[in-house]
Amino acid sequence: MFTVTRSEHNPILSPLREHSWEAAAAFNGSPVVQGRRTTLVYRAMSEPELLREPHIRMSVIARADSKDGVNYENRSVLISPDADFDRYGCEDPRVTKIGKTYYIFYTALGGFPFSADNIKVAVALSTDLKTITEKHLVTPFNAKAMALFPEKINGKLAALVTVNTDRKPSDICYIEFDRPEDIWSADYWNTWYGNLDAHKLKIRRRDDDHIELGAAPVKTEQGWLFVYSHIQRYDKPDHVFGVETVLLNLGNPREIIAGTKGPFMVPEAYYEHVGQVPHAVFPSGALIRGDRLEIYYGAADSYCAVATIPVDALLNGLMNTNGSRSPLKRFKGNPIITPRAGVLWEARGTFNPAAIDMGNKTHILYRAVSADNISTVGYAASSDGFTIEERSDKPIYKPRINFESRGCEDPRIMLIEKRVYMTYTAYDGDLPRVAVTSISTEDFLKKKWSAWTMPEIITPMNIDNKDAAILPEATNGKYLIFHRVHENVCGDLLGSLDFSKEKITRCIDVLSPRKGMWDGMKVGISTPPVRTAHGWLMLYHGVSWSSIYRVGAVLLDVADPTLVIARTAIPFFEPQEPYEVSGTVNNVVFPCGMVIRGGTVYIYYGAADVVVGVATIKLDQVMNMLKK
Repeated sequence: MFTVTRSEHNPILSPLREHSWEAAAAFNGSPVVQGRRTTLVYRAMSEPELLREPHIRMSVIARADSKDGVNYENRSVLISPDADFDRYGCEDPRVTKIGKTYYIFYTALGGFPFSADNIKVAVALSTDLKTITEKHLVTPFNAKAMALFPEKINGKLAALVTVNTDRKPSDICYIEFDRPEDIWSADYWNTWYGNLDAHKLKIRRRDDDHIELGAAPVKTEQGWLFVYSHIQRYDKPDHVFGVETVLLNLGNPREIIAGTKGPFMVPEAYYEHVGQVPHAVFPSGALIRGDRLEIYYGAADSYCAVATIPVDALLNGLMNTNGSRSPLKRFKGNPIITPRAGVLWEARGTFNPAAIDMGNKTHILYRAVSADNISTVGYAASSDGFTIEERSDKPIYKPRINFESRGCEDPRIMLIEKRVYMTYTAYDGDLPRVAVTSISTEDFLKKKWSAWTMPEIITPMNIDNKDAAILPEATNGKYLIFHRVHENVCGDLLGSLDFSKEKITRCIDVLSPRKGMWDGMKVGISTPPVRTAHGWLMLYHGVSWSSIYRVGAVLLDVADPTLVIARTAIPFFEPQEPYEVSGTVNNVVFPCGMVIRGGTVYIYYGAADVVVGVATIKLDQVMNMLKK
């Protein structure tokens, strides 16, 4: 999969009060590379003109130049609202060069009050991006956001356009032109519109979602990479602006080869939350520079910003959305642990396994749920990481104290200084909290389960707390404990591992849900962190609005493990097989254990709160996902 990295220089363009025409906003930029210089064509907006009726903020199309792609200068107005069809504003440009001509498509506001009848697409032509040689109204019907492909397809000019943007539902459509003059031919468009359904790209998921063209398509060896805007629950107060992408067939762009199943980018940074339209990210341009895709976007309808994605990782992620091509491989013998007939203490499920590699074996500690709904911990072992060769005939750990009277759930185990520490969720029938116990490695390998220390509850009273793990190494003399409070992953630094004295008292924010994304409702730790050459690798689970449990990965800084260096934008593991889709809780993959052997990562997970499965992936593939 892949990560999205916002530029540390964001916003790269902000409104300038000294320019009256962009005093209110400068956003939705479309980049053009000219040799070593990048020109950004963008929407600029003034403050309301008090001596003119109506008192509206007027939009123009502006331009700015940059030598380094970061610092922009020489700002000036490129397209002014001086025609009948754009007299009330020129918005949201997309620029494509064909031959020696730059085609600058923009939204033309031809009437006020604004309505579907007066919002259409126009085009301006230029040979130098400094002067406009001609302008034309393009669509005779309501539309926004149009862009040409950067080269002819099957000998024709080709474009994408958002139709019926202000008449729900909008659709992104494909069109071809025999010659440039057809682009602004009303007859040509009316004929095309008469067969509209044949031109629609099938990317809508729900009728109440809004889709709109984002950036002009970018050519890759695998297909046309097309980045677009997807707004969930468009007319609802809790709508979410998201950025998504699809890969289109090079010879037939009507055909979608692959695509993200949801947004890979939603508002997170401060400049995306504060502005004329708060909580908005809107893609408007894209280009490949070196090995990275640069996505230019409007932030809060006020600023121009840019984010990058490694191209190879993005394309691999898109092509691997088909499970058969995924780098993650489920063991064909899954599930490897299931409830045994007649064994009452695991009658209702064996799932959510911890794992550790010691003594040439993988030791698996799994949650078992009895017929009377009490959770205990069972034991299994495997030499090859797949085949279960040994399994306990009774729980190796069960409730001993009032705070865990209704169960010991979802263990995670960590090897620290010759002791195996187990964190788990202690449940008393009222509120789940985090507990810790430990055992020496010697007793663990001898299976002397009576040697578990008496558990200590380490999280505060009256606070729902789960999904805990200990970073296996001290950081500046302190031990970092990860835990989940409500929907967030938190951390706290404790002075020692004497949990009779050390308790969690803080929630240092480590990981939060990304509203509207696959992990938008809740996140929690899946596996204890494992140190790699690039940082601490930790898997986490995310829950969506549809209550599907999926898995992503983060890379944590070694010096400060509360700092997330990288985070996968889309999940690399999600429910797919029947035993993951249907069970006590449907659509759940929930790892609690990860073992690395010879460059291969073994992920042990609970499926649908019933059984245990194992999946593998190469460590270098995981690290490539997290490459920034």
